[in-house]
Amino acid sequence: MKIISTNIAEQKIVKWRGQKVKTGIYKYPVDQPIYLEKEEVKGDEISDRKHHGGAHKACYLFAAEQYPYWKKLYPDLNWKYGMFGENLTIEGFHEKEIMVGSIYQLGDAIVQITQPREPCYKLGIRFKTQKVLKQFIARGCPGTYVSVLEQGKVSKGDILKLKEESETGVSVWDFFELLYSKDKNKEHIQMLISTDGLPKKKMEKLAAFL
Repeated sequence: MKIISTNIAEQKIVKWRGQKVKTGIYKYPVDQPIYLEKEEVKGDEISDRKHHGGAHKACYLFAAEQYPYWKKLYPDLNWKYGMFGENLTIEGFHEKEIMVGSIYQLGDAIVQITQPREPCYKLGIRFKTQKVLKQFIARGCPGTYVSVLEQGKVSKGDILKLKEESETGVSVWDFFELLYSKDKNKEHIQMLISTDGLPKKKMEKLAAFL
């Protein structure tokens, strides 16, 4: 799995339901490496720290292979990597093969897979329609957030290399399906809530289905 684009954003103010809203969803490729800190990507805009950034969402990864599908659906958008708000666009990334809790070497940094991205209205703002949220959920390929175990520089061309496979047996794909399906897989829930390093509040919500 290879990084083909590093992306960051400056703060942008957009209108949403008559109000001015700050956002960092408008990420675009940059020529230089990015630096992964413990709770954020250095220099990247995080306007809503309740839902973005922090120990379990320090950096967002998304698959380059998903771009052709979305370009076909929305051909009139100004397409560049970073369209989904990802910090790193990665070639060869597949949610069904990435296990929650697994640890990877990523450039000079070491990261751990934590949770899939859940789309919000700001993705709809960038795509100029809120219907993209349901389409994104139905697609089932949300990318993933990571926590940063060791800070470091990440460059275009760096390889996402597995260091330690998680024993959860729950992939990013499984986790995303668990969040939105009516019939929850209780075995997957049990595996996730027994895993260290995942967001406590989300685990508590899932545990309620047991």
